[in-house]
Amino acid sequence: MQNPTNQDIKKILKNSKRIAVVGLSDNPQRTSYMVSKAMQNAGYEIIPVNPKIDEVLGVKAVASLKDIEGHVDIVNVFRRSEHLVDVAEEFLEIDADVFWAQQGLVSEEAFQILDKKGCTVIMDLCIKVAHALTKSS
Repeated sequence: MQNPTNQDIKKILKNSKRIAVVGLSDNPQRTSYMVSKAMQNAGYEIIPVNPKIDEVLGVKAVASLKDIEGHVDIVNVFRRSEHLVDVAEEFLEIDADVFWAQQGLVSEEAFQILDKKGCTVIMDLCIKVAHALTKSS
């Protein structure tokens, strides 16, 4: 499993507008909340995907990726690695461009499923850190 090059990641972030965040918590102390708030502040539309909350960051949450209307550029995943295969399979059911698993999250099986279908996959990388790096280079 290998992530796209830094140049490709920079291009992905530059061309993306809508980020569906799977596992986004409404607790401001959680990493998913802090990262999503930073990305929202950077101008991205954040779509919370969490069946256990009603809304977060001023946006109504949806229960699953399939509940999102319209195109999704990036699916950013904050679920434990053992859940990545399930999220990858749901990812394939919607029209999204990039599957992005946050720092510390890796699943070779999820990568294989998505790679076979020609999907762009990023794992074990914080989207906020990657975004900061694109701004500094």
